[in-house]
Amino acid sequence: MKPGVAIALLACALFAGAQPGFVLTASAQVQRTSEYLSKMDADGDGRVSLAEYQDWMSYAFDAMDRNHDGVLTPDEQPGSRGKPVSRSEHRTRLAERFRKQDLNHDGFLSARELAAPPQ
Repeated sequence: MKPGVAIALLACALFAGAQPGFVLTASAQVQRTSEYLSKMDADGDGRVSLAEYQDWMSYAFDAMDRNHDGVLTPDEQPGSRGKPVSRSEHRTRLAERFRKQDLNHDGFLSARELAAPPQ
């Protein structure tokens, strides 16, 4: 699959609130939860904070924001349709998903919580 197609598919999944079974980055495909955790865990503490989650999950938004204005306009979105989505709106959606996945409500996601679909 071409990287541009994979990013578009992931973006559709992210905006629809689905949990992708894999994540394709510019540098690597992640297929196992342990790999996913290690890629997201920027400080290496074995868990994912909200900021780490938002930063990692925003790469597709950043790739699609061709003019780098912080807003995905319809022409920047898959299918060239949809209402504009700001980076802050996108991060708010990610925060909501993070809270649903944080089953023990400790403010971090473990590998187990990352593997589980949001409740």
